[in-house]
Amino acid sequence: MVCRAVPAAAGTRGVPRKRRKGRTRVRGHDDGRRLGGAELGGELGERATLVQFSSAFCAPCRATRRVLAEVAGMVPGVTHVEIDAEAHLDLVRELRIVRTPTVLVLDAGGRVVRRATGQPRKADVIAALGEAV
Repeated sequence: MVCRAVPAAAGTRGVPRKRRKGRTRVRGHDDGRRLGGAELGGELGERATLVQFSSAFCAPCRATRRVLAEVAGMVPGVTHVEIDAEAHLDLVRELRIVRTPTVLVLDAGGRVVRRATGQPRKADVIAALGEAV
C-alpha cells in the first residue's frame, strides 16, 4: 500500500506546474517602487508606461512587444518601453525579474501598479492600465 501512495503523491506534484506553464502570472504592487526615465532609458508616458523586460532569444517577448505597442498606440498618454534584461542586470536584480517577458505597468509618476510574467493578452493589458490611469 505504501509503494502505491508514494508514486501517486510524487505524480501530483508536477500537475500544478504543468497547468501554470505558459500562462501569464499577475502580481500586484511592488511596495510603491518608482522608476524614472533615466532607469528605463526612455520617457514615462503622460498617463502610464508599459515596461517590458525581454531577452534576445525569447519568442514570447516578440509577441509581447507587438501586443504592448498596439495597446500603447490605442490609449492616449501611454508609452511602451522595452528593456534588454541581459544589458541591465542591476535593474533586473533590483526588481527581482526572473523570467522574460516580464511586464510592469507604471502610473504617471512611475510607480509600479501591476506586474506580470509571460505573454499577456491584449485584454489583460488594457485591464491593468485601468489601475494606472
